[in-house]
Amino acid sequence: MNSLLTNQKTERLFFRKLQLSDFEIWLELFKNEQTSRMLGMDHLKTPKERCQKWFDLTFHRYENNLGGQNVLISKETNELIGQCGLLVRKVENELELEIAYSVLPQFRGKGFAIEAAKKCRDFAFENDFHNRLICIIHPDNENSKNVALKNGMTFKKQIDYSGKKMDLFQITKQDREKLD
Repeated sequence: MNSLLTNQKTERLFFRKLQLSDFEIWLELFKNEQTSRMLGMDHLKTPKERCQKWFDLTFHRYENNLGGQNVLISKETNELIGQCGLLVRKVENELELEIAYSVLPQFRGKGFAIEAAKKCRDFAFENDFHNRLICIIHPDNENSKNVALKNGMTFKKQIDYSGKKMDLFQITKQDREKLD
């Protein structure tokens, strides 16, 4: 299953694959310690190490058909504003499809994350990729929880993921149909 949203569009955004040339722009995300903690990258010491790990993981996903986040480009300004996509994850011994999103600090609070997350949700269900979608969110990440809730998701339970307690949000295809 190729769950990448490459070349997809929303009202304000264009999705494309991550490129090596995006490194310096994306590095800004990891200069914030709290953001790094929410993304589970705080065990790495420097922003550069964190960003490199992110790029390595993303390219690994692309190459191994495990989904991945696409870069979000503003249609209006052509700026890179964030990343969002569908990730194949093993959670409690089940293969799941996660909607993941991150927005650069200067673009937060403008609705880009929810716009992109809704596109991912609809794209996944329209293509019958999975009967449920999840978000794995750090318990302290209220902004990401709000995006999940606005995307029609509900809190399911707390899970142990990669040795950390995380909140699991979900939406089923049936739940999605009730939103219309």
